[in-house]
Amino acid sequence: MTYSETIQFLYSLRLFGAKFGLENTLKLAALAGNPQQQLRFIHVAGTNGKGSVCAMLEAIYRAAGLRVGLFTSPHLVSFRERIQINRELISEDSVAQLVREIQPKLKQFPADHHPTFFEVVTLLALKFFADRKCDLVIWETGLGGRLDATNIVTPLASVITNIAFDHQQWLGDTLDKIAAEKAGIIKPGVPIVTATDAPAALAVIEQVAAQRHAPLTLVPSSPTPAAPLPLAGDHQKINAALALAAVQVLQPRIPVSADAIRAGLATVNWPGRLQLVPQPDGGRILLDGAHNPAGATVLRAALERDFPGHPVLIFGALADKNWREICKILAPLPAKVFTVPVASKRSAEAADLAAAFRAANPRVEATAIASLTDAITACKHDPYIVITGSLYLVGEALERLGLSPSGPGERGLNEWTAPQIRQ
Repeated sequence: MTYSETIQFLYSLRLFGAKFGLENTLKLAALAGNPQQQLRFIHVAGTNGKGSVCAMLEAIYRAAGLRVGLFTSPHLVSFRERIQINRELISEDSVAQLVREIQPKLKQFPADHHPTFFEVVTLLALKFFADRKCDLVIWETGLGGRLDATNIVTPLASVITNIAFDHQQWLGDTLDKIAAEKAGIIKPGVPIVTATDAPAALAVIEQVAAQRHAPLTLVPSSPTPAAPLPLAGDHQKINAALALAAVQVLQPRIPVSADAIRAGLATVNWPGRLQLVPQPDGGRILLDGAHNPAGATVLRAALERDFPGHPVLIFGALADKNWREICKILAPLPAKVFTVPVASKRSAEAADLAAAFRAANPRVEATAIASLTDAITACKHDPYIVITGSLYLVGEALERLGLSPSGPGERGLNEWTAPQIRQ
């Protein structure tokens, strides 16, 4: 099986949709010898900031000399981004080999309970990290927490970044319901660290932590920076404080020096989040995956404080996101807006996005355009461009701008159908 054939096999798994529940992942892991039992984890959940916190934790522990696995989703361009060791992407050969090994095990499931794409990928990651004898794995949830496939592990520590509105149709329509799903990663006696400050959400986390006798550490919303950060935005200071709090909680089990902490935070890299791309003509393009209202609020604050001016905004969003609210939040900032479809069956209509911008700010010039490529061409002489609204769009932009090598159509693997609960 070639790598290209492997990717096509992974595409075929999307036919089984997305399902919440641990039964299949536990069975798959058992068939593979329970690789999760050979590993140590920090499990990270939350609405926004999960990826940045994971990247910071990985950088700190790698600077301390550990062999660190990193599991995140979605990927921006290449599927291989999801599974890394010491920030080296899993090789194409390793992906193909792992898929070959798992295929016979999939035949032991009835057709109506076939493992989903994410369940299979979760096992691929566990097997890869165990085979490569990682000292520690930074382990990001996919969606929610309680019934997410990643929740079969018992970590050294759990982290919940924050709780905000996103995926309400599956996680709940109130912050306390969403928090209950995220708090499902809290394990008995395992330390939990959070920067959640929404009172209703924090109350749920505190209650679950108390019930499970899990020591709880709260990170303040205005922390003192531990070290200079290469990632832009004040929200990254909170993410860094959260990562640092997790490191401190685990000091008795995994000691890390102050020098390693500083070195890790000073060199952390996480593409597509307030990523500034200088242009040869002196212009600048800013990429940010602000895909929900909370993310848009953070982006707006960063633009007003750190990137002043009136940019040209290129915006695309998925239809199942609260794009009207995102447009409302961002509408006062740009000089003009080009709305584009996202390369997804779930894309919102570009014309609807443009209308939402005009409704929120009648002074803004908002134009629907056929594609991201056309939008970039239309504003190629503008000195300041912001591309945002969806991580899918940011991934496409990274390819179009030559910042990430194109894979054989791998961005489509991020597609998924509405999750079902598997009891």
